[in-house]
Amino acid sequence: MNFQKGRTREEPEINLIAMIDVLLVILIFLLVTTTYSQRAELEINLPQASGEKSTPNANQINIAVDATEHYAINNKPAKFDGVNSLSLALRKAAGSNTDPTIVINADAKATHQSVINVMEAARIAGYGRITFTTQSQER
Repeated sequence: MNFQKGRTREEPEINLIAMIDVLLVILIFLLVTTTYSQRAELEINLPQASGEKSTPNANQINIAVDATEHYAINNKPAKFDGVNSLSLALRKAAGSNTDPTIVINADAKATHQSVINVMEAARIAGYGRITFTTQSQER
């Protein structure tokens, strides 16, 4: 039954302006929240070498550093009161050697700073020959 005889029925229409507004808001949201990845890491190709075991000579000073930052010079515990005290202990261990080789045996979990302390102490003592010991992985 049509009670409104003189009136014509309007066809529903889709309002595109509101839909475009919503799509623009979504687009702006995606642009603002998207992170653009940039390569921040360095690409380093480390050299590979195979070497023979070196024979210990009398001109070496072995310094061991463990994970709790305890130091030992030539297998004797050394108290660390600072870089200057470690430098004096290195000079004492060197004795009459003018330019010994400092061999650093650092634990894998030792802090970077503890190894730098040994290197700085060697620099202060005037010793420029520093090497590190490593352990090769068994296959």
